[in-house]
Amino acid sequence: MSKPSYESYFRSMSTLLWLVLFVFGILLVSLILAGVIWQSLTHLDILMPFEEGNAAISTFLFLLIISLLISTVLATIVGEYFLRPLHRLTIATKEIARGNFDVYVDAKSSQELERLADSFNEMAKELKSIETLRADFVSNISHEFKTPVTSIRGFAKRLMKEGLSEAQRTEYLNIIVSESERLSRLSSNVLLLSNLEAASTLHAERVKYSLDEQLRKLILILEPHLQKKRLEVDIQLESVSITAAEELLYHVWLNLLSNAIKFSYLDGIVKINLKSEEHHAIIKISDQGMGMDDETLRHMFDKFYQGERSRATEGNGLGLSLVKKILDIEKGQITVHSAIGIGTQFIIILPI
Repeated sequence: MSKPSYESYFRSMSTLLWLVLFVFGILLVSLILAGVIWQSLTHLDILMPFEEGNAAISTFLFLLIISLLISTVLATIVGEYFLRPLHRLTIATKEIARGNFDVYVDAKSSQELERLADSFNEMAKELKSIETLRADFVSNISHEFKTPVTSIRGFAKRLMKEGLSEAQRTEYLNIIVSESERLSRLSSNVLLLSNLEAASTLHAERVKYSLDEQLRKLILILEPHLQKKRLEVDIQLESVSITAAEELLYHVWLNLLSNAIKFSYLDGIVKINLKSEEHHAIIKISDQGMGMDDETLRHMFDKFYQGERSRATEGNGLGLSLVKKILDIEKGQITVHSAIGIGTQFIIILPI
């Protein structure tokens, strides 16, 4: 048998076997020490030899008592050494229970205890990451909800005042409607993203459908927004059918096209290109708008992240997080090319 096989064998030995060997070793050492002590005491005439008739029983009882005392002392000393990692694990577990996730257990003992300590450290790391995400999420979502709610409340109070002109009343109502729609979008995005991240498996219905037709319908839906910014749409769509979660991919195109419109300059061009290559559909969505800097590109898929270009526009920083999550589920890829003042291009590759 090769050396790696021996190492693999000993590495896989259970804690129970090591415990049995440990107890056997303690007993063996204690018996040997008891015998040495008995011989030494007898040789030095400190212990008188037992009478011949009871010699065997007396010797056995003496050795048993001495070996028990020695094994107890050895087990206490050696056991304390081996159980020290478990004590550290117990203390660390109590810290985790108190909400302190900055704990690390170093267990240099048996293979089983080392694996247990490694698993514990990994758990603590994951719990700390989850707690950080939860705190950031609560903070961000509170801020995002607070802003439109404050705006709605403020303009609703203005509407209660007398002497408002019809133009002012219409302006305030439009703002309230706009902020209400913003709240609705935020709630929908949070709920969808939460469901996608919480689900261990995807239950969305996967069907074969026309991807180019889905894009055309979405362009028609966004037509009012295109007209508002006087944007020209350059469409080049091949006939491509894919098998995927149609409803989820709708959110991908909605967010990407909405961003292209939102960050485009007046009288600009939005380009939408779709073609198939081998077993993949390639979609390119481009604008001639504000563009993104390197810092924004690095964090664009982070939840609630909004770069410099977003400060003057509406948004909640969840759209691209949704896009990335859905494309991961659909085993798709997304790449981004962007430059400040020139525009942005998203390239999405989906398996057909």
